[in-house]
Amino acid sequence: MKRLTQLLVLGLGFGLQQNAMATTITVTDVKGAPLPNVMVMQTPVVGHTLDLSDSGYPPDKVLNQADASYTKFTNPEGKVHFDTYPGQKVRIRLRAPDMEDTTFSMNSDEAKTAVMKLIDDPLRRAESRPANTWLAELNLDNDASLKKHYIMQCGFCHQQGSHFFRRPREQESWDEIIYRMVGYGSRLHDDAQERLPKLLFEEYSRLYQNPGLIPEGTPWSPYLPDTDITEWPIGDAFSQMHDLLYHSNGMVYVGDNLQDRLYEVNPNTGEYVVYRMKRENFDKHGGLMGKRLSSFPKHEAFSGIHSFAESPKDGHIFITTSYQQRLVEFDPVSKEFINHQMENGYYPHTVRIDQQDRVWFTMALSNQIALFDRKTSKFTMFDLPNRGARESLTVNGMGIILKLMDWGLPLANWFPIDKQSTGMPLPYGIDITPNGDVWFARLHADSIGKIDGKTLEIKMYDTPFVGPRRLRSDSKGNLWIAAFPESMIVKFDPIKETFTNFPLPVQPLGSETPYSLNVDRERDIVWINGNTSDALYSYDIDLDEWSHYPMPKRVTFTRDVEIAPNGDVFTSNSSFPSWHIEDGQPTLIRLRPDYRLEEKKQQTTDASTSSGNE
Repeated sequence: MKRLTQLLVLGLGFGLQQNAMATTITVTDVKGAPLPNVMVMQTPVVGHTLDLSDSGYPPDKVLNQADASYTKFTNPEGKVHFDTYPGQKVRIRLRAPDMEDTTFSMNSDEAKTAVMKLIDDPLRRAESRPANTWLAELNLDNDASLKKHYIMQCGFCHQQGSHFFRRPREQESWDEIIYRMVGYGSRLHDDAQERLPKLLFEEYSRLYQNPGLIPEGTPWSPYLPDTDITEWPIGDAFSQMHDLLYHSNGMVYVGDNLQDRLYEVNPNTGEYVVYRMKRENFDKHGGLMGKRLSSFPKHEAFSGIHSFAESPKDGHIFITTSYQQRLVEFDPVSKEFINHQMENGYYPHTVRIDQQDRVWFTMALSNQIALFDRKTSKFTMFDLPNRGARESLTVNGMGIILKLMDWGLPLANWFPIDKQSTGMPLPYGIDITPNGDVWFARLHADSIGKIDGKTLEIKMYDTPFVGPRRLRSDSKGNLWIAAFPESMIVKFDPIKETFTNFPLPVQPLGSETPYSLNVDRERDIVWINGNTSDALYSYDIDLDEWSHYPMPKRVTFTRDVEIAPNGDVFTSNSSFPSWHIEDGQPTLIRLRPDYRLEEKKQQTTDASTSSGNE
């Protein structure tokens, strides 16, 4: 209700200030009719000059200023207003589904009318559509299982169906790409490695030559004019802004996985500071997987900064480092790092902290859950069940395998890979329910599990779907799981031990790859990364209502979601590599969603209270 009131007040006062400082854009079609729901982005023509003297990045612990882009959507009258960048010259970009982009510059205190027209050329119209529309039409020999496997193993670093894949590419080129991706860590099974190069060559050639086959994407909804999006550019085309954390101090922390840099961003001002991860004398470039990215043109990863969690006790930030046997602690007050070395386990992945201030995280390559007790500074490893003798041999020998790979032996390409990804169940997402139980997902083993918060006993559950990636708990203790290759999220009821599917409202249906999700526990809204359709999605649990929010850039690939106390939603543009993004520039993204759902909840509550009083 408070947000709605603020919007009304701003609307009433707009007439007093628009001539003085506001940018006013009116968008029409070629016949002069107003166009609602047009995405309008505003950026400054001349921005701040950054000191990029540290290998192309701002120096350690120096204050910087990001030049934000602001995106809004036109109202039913085709109008949108900005009060940002007063007195400056700004660049405006207009975008709408199946319409020509329109870009122009203007003074920020001007009013301008712009005309948009439909894209006439069928190929250019198909090219303007998000990756999921191309992915939906990709027919891999009518083999649904192969397509799910392809999506899961070839879509976790970047989009499939994006502009980099739509051009016809020779079969030999696909062979080379697949070989390189398996070396990077894809677990594409042997049969798929044999079949896919020919199928991808044929299918992308067919679609490129017949662009009319590409369907329309998800329509943009009428609530978008009550939404605004801010983006702050951080890093460069060689960065990977992986996970992020909204901290209780109001700052947002983002990790550059490829450059070992932690970004501390003030979302109120756009100011940010970069902190270089602390290195030990024995650290090697690339850490325990030094040769994995040897063909990547630029990276300074010694640690591989990955996931974040805030301590409820003192606000310290705990960070997993996927390239080391290490948990990192960062003090946001002193700005100092503490490295906590581990003797066992490989690939620290996703991290959460319970109310007892115990740090829990998944160990992706050693099939374990790790616990760090801050009181004793000791680690405890919980071994998860292996799926047979061969998997036990691989998991137990992971240290030797990584050492051989570090010597330059391409074992990832030499070792056979079966359809079950035997040897790598991959513990992935993790979260803690309100009762203190620790839940985790195993991506390749199609299972989730629980560590009892009191007894520390482990219980496993097979999932009736493929690819459980990350999971989060709602306020009632139910788990919400991202089913990555299934285009849906799944609720698991720990009391009834039942799974319920919730397909994403993407068009075409079934074409999304939800990488991750988070639950706004105060409002019980699930926020989902729509990283193939250039969007975020939300699902209001109480109202059983979905929302779809298109992102400003094409080829937007996000991996994590954070929620501020006021309901603002943060994510980061984190494609690997980042040069896949529309302009090659990764960003921190803040979405301020419309508040119609909050109003509906208030109305429902009022009606229920009134009925009860009667």
